Amino acid sequence: MKRAELLASLTSSPDFDLAIVGGGATGLGVALDAALRGFSVVLLESHDFAGGTSSRSTKLLHGGVRYLAQGNLALVREALAERATVLRIAPHLAQPLPFVMPSYRWWQTPFYGLGLKLYDLLAGGAGLGPTEFLNRQQAMEALPGVNPEGLRGGVKYWDGQFDDARLALALARSAEAAGARVLNYAEVTAVRQASDGQGRVATLEAFDRRTGAAFSVRARCVVNATGVWVDALRDRTQPPAAGEPSHMVSPSQGVHVVVDRNFMPGGHALLVPRTRDGRVLFAVPWLGKLVLGTTDTPRKDLPREPDAFAEELEFILAEAGQALSRPVRRADIRSLWVGLRPLVAAPASADGGTQALSREHTIVVDANGLVTVTGGKWTTYRAMAEDVLDHCFDSQLLPRRPGGHSAAHRLLGAGMTGLPPTPLHAAPGMHLYGSEWAEVQKCKGLGNLLGMGLNEAMVRHAARVEFAQTVEDVLARRWRVLFLDAREAARMAPAVAAILAEELGTDPDLAGFQALCERYLPVV
Repeated sequence: MKRAELLASLTSSPDFDLAIVGGGATGLGVALDAALRGFSVVLLESHDFAGGTSSRSTKLLHGGVRYLAQGNLALVREALAERATVLRIAPHLAQPLPFVMPSYRWWQTPFYGLGLKLYDLLAGGAGLGPTEFLNRQQAMEALPGVNPEGLRGGVKYWDGQFDDARLALALARSAEAAGARVLNYAEVTAVRQASDGQGRVATLEAFDRRTGAAFSVRARCVVNATGVWVDALRDRTQPPAAGEPSHMVSPSQGVHVVVDRNFMPGGHALLVPRTRDGRVLFAVPWLGKLVLGTTDTPRKDLPREPDAFAEELEFILAEAGQALSRPVRRADIRSLWVGLRPLVAAPASADGGTQALSREHTIVVDANGLVTVTGGKWTTYRAMAEDVLDHCFDSQLLPRRPGGHSAAHRLLGAGMTGLPPTPLHAAPGMHLYGSEWAEVQKCKGLGNLLGMGLNEAMVRHAARVEFAQTVEDVLARRWRVLFLDAREAARMAPAVAAILAEELGTDPDLAGFQALCERYLPVV
């Protein structure tokens, strides 16, 4: 459905069972699950789908190796089961990836190896491959580019990786195909609760940020899934009661540095489980580049585009220089991006650190009926969605209906493709569309290559059926150029803008995107 048609339908038929505010992993997961259960659903996202945290992950689907050390086996077991589900329902966007923990001390291989054997045991039939102990030669073959000085061997284990923004897009399109109404650039400005004689009903006042047109929708149940911004919407609907915490989220930011693949050209990821200050370092091959990260730094403000702190960048460069055979310098950075994590807030007496805060999700149903969900991680988005709906049922906001449909519902693009299998760590290409590639081929401009595997037909497809409205939508999330090479994204932007303007007849905000590209590069 075209955007104008969707807005017209919301005006003519504004009543829904469920309204969701927020179009990241959690909100989209709830929308799909509820639609598959037969509820009428509307989802409103103030910016683009996955425009916040959900497009800025470390690109890993994991059970949480580090959570083993915390003894949270239930969280690990659930995440491993959900990892297997995502790999099954979106094989074009999520794949197994081998990891190696290099060992430089005699005790590291047996110590970490035994922990990873437990990881295998918890995975059970959902395991992706056995943990293996590697000697020095095997570790160097698996990790070309690893620091060889003092290397004794390593431990190989398996986890998953994915394209987060395109998985979010697949969820949005699958929810739409299941009957949900999903709209990006639709900002909710107020939520008013009332009674219509048959129970509680909420009116959501919103406006289309592309045209400025105001509209409203009504729903029996409203879910606040706005990520790190849940407290703002919750406070707008009702002030916190005396004695209650004023916030649910204690935000943390994670910085990621992208460099060329020649720093570590193999098909394995590297994991340093404990850096000099006790943090974790990843070096993950992804879409033809190498992603280095990440940090875990408390942050009080909540900018849409957070910047890396100087000490975070220095930490990643220094630790990567220790882990790899040659140093990583600022001039080597192709892209630098930051994601805000919605960690569940600590008690007032806790210190300022975030590494020990809960990664598990929390759901609160306020007295006015607003259902707020925050926390969690991409790997468990589907289980979180089921939990949200269970809370809606328990609070009698929606009639209970059986679930489980989303575990077997393959996302759009997951069908047979006829394309050769291609790993996600390869350069971006047609394989990222899965079975949707046939639809892309119907658009004009297949032979007009714009750069980094993107062609004119793909941009037209993004505008017509993938909800893209701006240059940023295309080059940051429909095609991940901004996250891979910010200079290349800036170079490609004018051509993408011209195609979008022709397709949509609106301003694709070329100048705004070019300014954004500058923020994804460090000062050298």
